[in-house]
Amino acid sequence: MTEILALPAFDDNYIWLLRANGLVAVVDPGDAAPVLKHLAHSGDRLCAILVTHHHGDHVGGIAELLAVDAVPVFGPATENIAGVTRALVGGEHIEVPGIGVDFEVLAVPGHTRGHLAYYGPSLANTGALFCGDTLFGAGCGRLFDGTPAQMQASLAKLAVLPAPTLVYCAHEYTQSNLRFAAVVEPGSIAVQKRAEEVAAARAARRPTVPTRIGIELETNPFLRWSAPAVRAAAASRLGHAPADDVETFTAIREWKNRF
Repeated sequence: MTEILALPAFDDNYIWLLRANGLVAVVDPGDAAPVLKHLAHSGDRLCAILVTHHHGDHVGGIAELLAVDAVPVFGPATENIAGVTRALVGGEHIEVPGIGVDFEVLAVPGHTRGHLAYYGPSLANTGALFCGDTLFGAGCGRLFDGTPAQMQASLAKLAVLPAPTLVYCAHEYTQSNLRFAAVVEPGSIAVQKRAEEVAAARAARRPTVPTRIGIELETNPFLRWSAPAVRAAAASRLGHAPADDVETFTAIREWKNRF
């Protein structure tokens, strides 16, 4: 059975390891040091690297890891990432060598133009999604290279995954995101309850991720563009009723940028 481990990095990043048979695949190694430390202490060997997008806190450790072991590197074809040996555009099915994990590769542009997510329906008994900076606990990534319409469509693609799917995002942002969610939907009992649970977890220095698709559908304003309260909140920012889901999402995202 494949084990999924979190390696904290920088101030709030998570590097994810998929571990089986004495081998590990690493997702978004922005820093090589935590990965090398794990390998040294565990005796595991690196077998693959998976990359979601080109930002430095996701790719900065690739060269140093490849200097230790020349493993395959899966990543976006449309982004300039040194070391990628298997360029992907979304729609592919891949098997991670050594650990035998199968992923569906999803194109999820928005945060960046070529952003990918990796969905493993057989992982963790419930399915697991490694989504980089597209979907966060109670939030979503900022728009750098992509458009609001792209990001809304990408989030819609993730929202239809099975509700129990574990979401392994790349940052510990849940608590701050829930403060915003509580302003968007001040009457939401689900948001209030989750905020209390997350506050307790962070006070105990426990991570708040992985989360689950079902939890995000209940409490994440960036997946709730059809909810009356979120549409009303968007309307209050726009000065008129949003024309569609994209305009609702755009208004909420721009609000969060300044929150």
